[in-house]
Amino acid sequence: MAKAILFAVLKVLMVILFAGWIALWLLKPTNLWTRKWKGAEDSASHTVFGYYGLNFAVYTFPLIALTIIGLVYLNLVSREPPRSRPTRSATIGFSNPVVVNSFVGILSSIEILAVFLFFLLLAWTYYARISHDFKKLMPIKSLKLDLWQLKYLRVATRFGLLAEICLALLLLPTLRGLALFQLLGIQFEASVRYHIWLGTSMIFFAAIHGASTLFIWGVSHHIQDEMWRWQKTGRIYLAGEIALVTGLVIWITSLPPIRRRRFEMFYYTHHLYTVFLIFFLFHAGDRHFYTVFPGIFIFGLDKLLRIVQSRPGTCVLSARIFLFPSKAIELTLPKDPRLKYAPTSVIYMKIPSISRFQWHPFSITSSSNVDDHTMSVVVKCNEGWTSSLYDMIQAELDSDTGAMSSIPLSIEGPYGPASLDFSRHDSLLLIAGGAGITPFLSILKEIAYVNSSRYRFPTRILLVYVVKKSQDICLLNSVSSQLQNQPSTQPSLKIEVYVTQEARYNATVRGLMNDLSLVRTVNFSTKCSNYAVRGLESSIWMAAMAALSSIKFLVSLICFNHIFVPSEKMSAASEKMVVPSDKKTSKEKTPSSVVDLLLLASFIIALACNTFVAIILRWKRLKKDIPPVSSKQGKATEQSSVEKRSTVEEHEIHFGGRPNFQDIFSKFPNETGGSDIGVLVCGPESLKESVASLCQLKSQGLNIGAKGKKPYFNEDQKSLDREKVQGYLSA
Repeated sequence: MAKAILFAVLKVLMVILFAGWIALWLLKPTNLWTRKWKGAEDSASHTVFGYYGLNFAVYTFPLIALTIIGLVYLNLVSREPPRSRPTRSATIGFSNPVVVNSFVGILSSIEILAVFLFFLLLAWTYYARISHDFKKLMPIKSLKLDLWQLKYLRVATRFGLLAEICLALLLLPTLRGLALFQLLGIQFEASVRYHIWLGTSMIFFAAIHGASTLFIWGVSHHIQDEMWRWQKTGRIYLAGEIALVTGLVIWITSLPPIRRRRFEMFYYTHHLYTVFLIFFLFHAGDRHFYTVFPGIFIFGLDKLLRIVQSRPGTCVLSARIFLFPSKAIELTLPKDPRLKYAPTSVIYMKIPSISRFQWHPFSITSSSNVDDHTMSVVVKCNEGWTSSLYDMIQAELDSDTGAMSSIPLSIEGPYGPASLDFSRHDSLLLIAGGAGITPFLSILKEIAYVNSSRYRFPTRILLVYVVKKSQDICLLNSVSSQLQNQPSTQPSLKIEVYVTQEARYNATVRGLMNDLSLVRTVNFSTKCSNYAVRGLESSIWMAAMAALSSIKFLVSLICFNHIFVPSEKMSAASEKMVVPSDKKTSKEKTPSSVVDLLLLASFIIALACNTFVAIILRWKRLKKDIPPVSSKQGKATEQSSVEKRSTVEEHEIHFGGRPNFQDIFSKFPNETGGSDIGVLVCGPESLKESVASLCQLKSQGLNIGAKGKKPYFNEDQKSLDREKVQGYLSA
C-alpha cells in the first residue's frame, strides 16, 4: 500500500512539472507573460539571487527536477519483481504502428500526437511573436531599412526563436544514464531518431534565420558592416554566424550517405556541438540561453558521469570465433556478480588499440541471472572498426606464442529497460533479421531462468529468424542447448529459420547447428586490469548528483555575478536586443559576453566539482573490488535433474524465400489459443516495416486468431548507424 502511494505521488509530481514546463513555453510569447516577467526580473535583481537566479529557477530547474524525480521513480520500478507488474497497460494500444513509411519510418499514434503538438507549439510561438512585432515596428536607423525590409528582418528573427525551441529539446533524446525518455518506456536506441528530427528542424529554421538576415543586410548595403561585428552589447552577429556554420557542418556530415561511408568523419565532426553551443550562447545571450540550458545541463552531467563510470578499463576474458565465411565473434567480459541488467540491455565498448575515441554499442546476449561473473556480446564483423577487431583476434589465433596478450577495453553501461515489458504477455512472437537476433538471445536465456523461479513469463515463444546465408544461423550458437534439449519446465520454444539467398534441400536445424558448432576459442591474459564491469551507479546516486550540480551551478553564478558585475550594471549587461543608436546612453555597460562567460564558467565549475566527487566515490568503491574471474568460471551449468525433451526436430528451416508474415500471424494465435501476444522485431528497416504494416492492419480490426486478439506491436527500433551498430542490426 505504501509503495502504491509513493508511486502515485511521484507520478503526480512528474506530471505537474512537465505540464508546468510546457505551460511556460505556451505563455512565454504572450504580452501578459512579457509584462509580468519584466516586473519579476526587476524585483529579483535587488535580491541575492539576481535576475539570473530567477531565470534558472523558472526556465532551467523544472526539467532538472523532473529528471531527479524520474530517476527515483525508475529506481523503485527496477526493484519490483516481474510477478508484481501489471499484465496489461491501459495505453498499450497507442504504441501500435499507425504510419509505416520508408521515409519517416514507423510511427505510433502517441508519436504522431507528440509531433502534431510540437508543430502546434512552433506555430503558436511564431504567430504570437510576429503579430506583436508587426503591431509595434521600431525602425533601426543605423540600417535605414524600408518597411518591407524591416518586416522581413523581423520574420527572419522569429525563425531564430523556432530554432531555439528545437535546441531546447535536441539533447534530451541522447541521454543514457539520466534518460528522461526511459520514463515513457523509450530506450536510447529508439529515441535517437527524435534527435535527428529535432536537429534537422533546428538547422532548417536557423538557416532561414541566418540567410534572411544576410539577405536584408545585402540589399540595404550593410553586409560588410554588420557581418563581422562583435559588438560590446546586444546580439553578437559574428557568433551567430559561427554557430550556424558549425551546425551546418554537423548536419551535413550526419546525412546517411556520409555517415555510412565516412563514419569517422560523422563521429568526429559531431563533437563540434561544444563549439556550436558556446557561440550560440554569445549570439543569443544568457536570458535566451536559460530556456535551452536544461537539456545542455543534463547532457553535460550525463556525459561526465558516463566517462567516470567507464573508468578504469577491463579486459576481454575470451573470444570465440565462429568458423564460417561470415565473420562473427562472441566476446566474454568479466562482470561483477552484483551487477544485474535486464534482457535487451546494451553496452558501449571502446578498444583503445583500435581507436582511442570511438564507442560502439552492442546488445548483451547473456543473462545476469544465469552468468554471475561474466557477460557476453556477439559482434558481426563486416568492415571498419569491427573488421579491425576480428583481424586482431585472428592474429592472436595464428600466432605461435603460448599465452595470448590481453585486449584492454572500456565499457559504458549496461543501459536497458527499467522493467521487462515483454513479460506481461502470455505468448511472444520474436522476429529477427541477421544480427538483429542478438537482443533476443538474452530474452530466451532470461525466460528460461525466470520460469524456473516461478515468475509469470510467456509460456509460448515463436522465433522467426531471417538470414541471407545458412552460416548466419551460427549466431544461435549461444542458446544451442536451449534449442536442442529443453527442460519440461521451460516455455515452449519454436524456431522458424528462413534462408533467403540459398536453395538447399534435406537440411535440418540440427544438422546446420552441428555443422556450424565448430568454433575456435581464445583465452586472453587478464594482467592488464583487476577490475570487472561494475555497471552504472544507482538511480538514486545519479539523482543526488543532479541535485548537487544544480546547487553548485547556482551558487557559483551568484558569486561570479556579484564579484564581476556590479548590481547597477546587471540589467544593462544582460540586455540582448538591437538598440537604436540614438537611444544608447553614455553610461558604462558591462560587455554582454562577460555575463555569458560567467554563466559558462559556473556551468564548468559545477560539472567539474561533481566529476571530482564521482571519481572519489568510485575510487573508494573500486578499492573493495574483486579481481575478474577466469573465462572458464561463471558459466551456467546444464541441469541434469530435470526432465528434458528433444525439440530440435520441431524447429523448421526454409530455403530460397522470405517468410509470409500474414500466414504466421494467422497461425500463431490459433496455436496459442488466442492468448495475449507480444510482437518484438529487430533487424533491417525493410523487415520492421513489413511486420509493422501487418500489425497496423491487425490493429485496425483484422481477425488473426480464434478469439480475434490483436497483437501488441513493440518495435525494437534501432535508429543508430546501420553499418556500425553490428550488435543490433543485420549487415
